[in-house]
Amino acid sequence: MINRRHTLALATAPLLAPAVARAQRTAVRFSYDWIYNGPYAFGAAAEREGYFREQGIDVTITRGFGSARVPLDMSAGAFDIAACDPTPLLRFMSQNPNNDLLAVGLMWDQAPGSATVRGDGPITQVSQLAGKTLAAPEFDGGRQVFPVFARLNGIDPASINWMSVAPELREVMLVQRRADGITGFVTSTALSLKALGMDLPAQRIFRYREHGLDFFYGSVILTTRTFAQRNPEAVRGTVAALLKGLKFAFHNRDAAIQALRAKEPLTDVAIETTRQAMAMEELVDSPHVRRLGLGIIEAPRLERQIAAVKEAYGLGEMPSPDRFHTDRFLPPAAERML
Repeated sequence: MINRRHTLALATAPLLAPAVARAQRTAVRFSYDWIYNGPYAFGAAAEREGYFREQGIDVTITRGFGSARVPLDMSAGAFDIAACDPTPLLRFMSQNPNNDLLAVGLMWDQAPGSATVRGDGPITQVSQLAGKTLAAPEFDGGRQVFPVFARLNGIDPASINWMSVAPELREVMLVQRRADGITGFVTSTALSLKALGMDLPAQRIFRYREHGLDFFYGSVILTTRTFAQRNPEAVRGTVAALLKGLKFAFHNRDAAIQALRAKEPLTDVAIETTRQAMAMEELVDSPHVRRLGLGIIEAPRLERQIAAVKEAYGLGEMPSPDRFHTDRFLPPAAERML
């Protein structure tokens, strides 16, 4: 005969199970370097598809405020793992040699930075940006990379008159002709301008990767050495979930956008679908990724980026490729093939 205590235990076991499961998962705070939009829909998809849960991760995903903020915020303990443009990251690591930062994977094989001017304006080639007024938030990734882009194209970075604006005002400055151009990630600026009535044919976009920076990586997965040492399985699991989500979104574009919309109800499905497609085609898919799979950073290519960043900013000692990143947290190659 089952006693009352045993009966109560059986009745409450299903209710306790989810709480126990959550307690057994490792909490990870992940941040993007910009707002939650189409190119980052894969994060929402990874959550909805349960990829983080599969890895024993209880993830919290937040938006970012520009790649230049990521190293600062991570060093201050604001989050555990984040997406970050390598250029401002390399600059931070050089200027703060005792930093604890470590890249553990790659999300975007190609750099998203760009400078955009009006298609009906007088600027028709990159060299004509010299001496002009460019609008961008101070921490904007495109602005952070611009000195490298400028020097490779014979432009003195000091000749640029920077107009520092809030993110929501950047594109407005160009539409209203209050700035000669803007910088930013092409996936952000191109579609934001379109939403303001300046469609793609009315924009003249100078993609950095088409003007000398084709060897630049676009976005790495960043953590700290301390967090990685204390939580190696959490780092490994988070990287695996992110890359699996990215692969899912690449092959299931509409489903990823619906996951984004469920997380952000104000999502403009048409705009974010186009923005996601641009990111997948321009930043994620490449001959390198087709050959190596998602997530791989190659040392020779990274060395070129390190050297270019050092020269552009007049930096001193730079982190070596081994100091900058490790691939030991990546999932097997078969799981990373696009």
